[in-house]
Amino acid sequence: MTTMTLSFAAPDRPHWSDQERIDEIHAAPKIGQHFGEQVSDHMAVADWTVSNGWSGDAITDYQPLAVNPANAVLHYAQEIFEGLKAYRHADGSVWLFRPDENARRFNASATRLALPHLPEEDFLTAVRQLVATDARWVPDPGSGEKSLYLRPVMFANDDFLGVAPAGKVRFAILGSPVGAYFSDGVRAVDIWVERHEVRAVPGGTGAAKCGGNYAASLTAQLAAQDRGCAQVLFLDAVEHTWIEELGGMNFMAVTSDGRLLTPELTGSILSGITRKSILRLAHDLDLVPVERRISIDELHDAVRAGTVQEAFACGTAAVVTPIGALVDENGRFELPSPIGEVTMTIRQRLLDIQFGRVEDPYGWTQQVC
Repeated sequence: MTTMTLSFAAPDRPHWSDQERIDEIHAAPKIGQHFGEQVSDHMAVADWTVSNGWSGDAITDYQPLAVNPANAVLHYAQEIFEGLKAYRHADGSVWLFRPDENARRFNASATRLALPHLPEEDFLTAVRQLVATDARWVPDPGSGEKSLYLRPVMFANDDFLGVAPAGKVRFAILGSPVGAYFSDGVRAVDIWVERHEVRAVPGGTGAAKCGGNYAASLTAQLAAQDRGCAQVLFLDAVEHTWIEELGGMNFMAVTSDGRLLTPELTGSILSGITRKSILRLAHDLDLVPVERRISIDELHDAVRAGTVQEAFACGTAAVVTPIGALVDENGRFELPSPIGEVTMTIRQRLLDIQFGRVEDPYGWTQQVC
């Protein structure tokens, strides 16, 4: 099988003047009321077969995909996805944040779900081509935390009812203009500590970004909402003792002696790119990053004693979200600093780098157009 580089050729576009391009940016459709509600004009697509590898790469008009009811993905959930954003800087240019990390994690997820690898450079080409084509959908930099959310996805595209890795696969990337994940702004949220249901198990798919992990979190999420909580904090599947992650975000806590604590990656926790970035930022903010197992009882004791001052959730969609209280059947444990200074400093530093408001000393950002 011959390996070839994919180009994801974009549709021909008119040669606009600078003013016409500015007018197009300002004419971008408004963001929907809910996160991810709208989609941009185009999508990137490619197909894979076991005999011929990757082909059919293109940037096409956004359109529904024809799926046979016997398609394997509907029956066996052989699929993965990613999430990243494109940001418009003050000078009108458009940038990505650490897309190479998304490319690597996409292939790590593919390995776990028995899907083919998409070469990292092809992944990056698809992202860049889609963003360049739909640049008008990247919101104006004066509009708060608005960005173009990008959703790469890969799924089995075989039509059969037998349990086996698919011999045909579809890859696509969608774009969605989004605002802040929580529409009512930055606020401290209450978190439900789930002591019975689990998100992932040892040896399972917890470290992969696949839909099944998120589906498994939804009943607990509904229970959390019934209790007035915004998110769920899951514990380990064996002892129901060790903190893992939220339904769609990683967990971090700030101690009174300047440590930034987060659960170590055990194979059942997603390796968040925002998480990784914050651990690097910690060194420059005079924090000591610590990755280790953290029990829920230890956390409760530390909150009572005041040695854990702040806690927050982090991820691409929500960036950094302060945690005001941990809630479970035993009661409510309020954080001493629900919207803490360290949490907000980390949040602002990350956003400033992403939107180009400060220098990027880490080489994390990449210009598209």
